Amino acid sequence: MTPRSSTRTLRIALVALLALLVGLPTVHAQILRLTLGQMVERTDGAVIGTIIERRVTHLEETKDGPDLFFTTLVVEGEDLATGAQTKVEVSFPGGFVDDETGVWNSEAPSAEDQRLGNRIVAFWKETADMGGGFASNALYASHGGLFRAFEDRWGREVVLGRGEGYAIDHNRRLSTLRTEYRPLREEVERKRKEAGEAPR
Repeated sequence: MTPRSSTRTLRIALVALLALLVGLPTVHAQILRLTLGQMVERTDGAVIGTIIERRVTHLEETKDGPDLFFTTLVVEGEDLATGAQTKVEVSFPGGFVDDETGVWNSEAPSAEDQRLGNRIVAFWKETADMGGGFASNALYASHGGLFRAFEDRWGREVVLGRGEGYAIDHNRRLSTLRTEYRPLREEVERKRKEAGEAPR
């Protein structure tokens, strides 16, 4: 193994470790299965909107080691629970600042899912330190927390399910997903309030 490939392997391993620390599944944690209710319990919010910006942050030297990379998607749309207009940044480990500089993360959303202009539903959890002191709203479960949306031929917005084991396992109209999501979020916030936690 060359020094370059060895360094790259170590970086990928570090990304996997950081993913575990913020609740994101890695290659060795693909057994994580979530219902919609479980996803809501473990996250701080969800947004339905359009990806208007994508950027990669490179942290050269950190307390957790050198060369950490995080991809951030800026999603403009509405809060899935309240319907209020919002702009949310969601991040996940990995990404490239150019063709040569970066780290690949096998559990990140696909390049197609990250495209500017995509309509998505993203579940996020506020995280003070995703690694190296990087604070953001972590995209929960990496690619498992992002779901594409599109309009059907009748003009109704549909959220694409990702199959068994995912929080949205089959295609749902956005209106149906809202109806399912809102009481779940209200119940989580009620329990947090009773426990003396600040509302999200």
